[in-house]
Amino acid sequence: MNSSIREIIESYNPTAPLAEARTIPASWYVEPRVLDLERRSVFSRSWQMIGRADQVREPGRYITCELAGEPLVVVRGSDDVLRGFFNVCRHHAAAVMTEAEGRVPNLRCPYHGWTYSLEGELKGAPDSSGVCGFDRAANGLVPVETAVWEKWVFVRLERDGPSLEDSLGASLAGQIDALSLDKLHWMERRRYVLECNWKVFVDNYLDGGYHVPHLHKGLDSVLDYANYAIETGERFCLQSSPVVADGAEPQTGQVRKGERALYYWIYPNLMINWYEGVMDTNLVLPLDVDRTEVIFDFYFADVSEQSRERNLASIAVSQRIQDEDVAICKSVQRGLNSRAYETGRLSVRREAGEHRFHRILYGDLKAGVDRFETAERRASIK
Repeated sequence: MNSSIREIIESYNPTAPLAEARTIPASWYVEPRVLDLERRSVFSRSWQMIGRADQVREPGRYITCELAGEPLVVVRGSDDVLRGFFNVCRHHAAAVMTEAEGRVPNLRCPYHGWTYSLEGELKGAPDSSGVCGFDRAANGLVPVETAVWEKWVFVRLERDGPSLEDSLGASLAGQIDALSLDKLHWMERRRYVLECNWKVFVDNYLDGGYHVPHLHKGLDSVLDYANYAIETGERFCLQSSPVVADGAEPQTGQVRKGERALYYWIYPNLMINWYEGVMDTNLVLPLDVDRTEVIFDFYFADVSEQSRERNLASIAVSQRIQDEDVAICKSVQRGLNSRAYETGRLSVRREAGEHRFHRILYGDLKAGVDRFETAERRASIK
């Protein structure tokens, strides 16, 4: 007999302390109903990074994306205000903007030519005369909440909930502010598709460096594994390590320098990897229950032509690490489908971040189940 979605979610015990805790069960990684619940209760209700602020710095500049199955467009208005909208024409639902980014004087649907201002107001609807009760003012693009933090643009599909500032929290915001990210400049974006559930990639990131000596020999050579530290916040985790030069593998040692490496995870799916003069962000997006896209953006203090070779060498090191993670995440997903595995234990020394992730996720999914069951009961009464 199949378990209900509530039974699947409540099979995890979020109250167990780290020393007694088990991971979230395998069903959370392989059950399509869990992914559907995550899209509605996690990705639709949390602030999601969808692009860089420099991409929309001027009026008419826009970026498009898909979030939790919803097409979106964010555009800088003629009044210099940044706004987000569902990228869905109010006529017959076609995408209004079809490119990933660009600059336009207005937003025009390619299907029937309906045209919207940069502020989302319907300005042109060809051959609409004679349509009874047609109110142009009520047929503008549907807005979504939009905000900017540091170098990035965020949106949220659901309108209720804390502001981006409150969601991040003062502790995290203060730590990131101290890194002076305004001194770093974007250089390149790379996309990877992994054959695993999105949570497998997050778990891998949050294991406190546990897998680094075994899987990432180059990275391990520049990190002080014994002094690797984990700090968990309300909705983030910081993993950090002193950077060492003695014994460093040459390719990695040339591009991973400074006093300390900082690895921030921001719930649910954003990572910031920071070294001296080097940063990359990882955005983890579920494509299916066993397919995940991870988008890497690479930033450097110097992006001049003179530094290009060094920057590409840094990206090559990241590429090698990612290739290693792609293979192991595929292996984990295969194991999660096995009858031999249900849950695992967590390292007290290393996996506090993973434990924090699972507990936050449980809270959101449990609230989602409660919310949807309440809505169903109300609908049945009507």
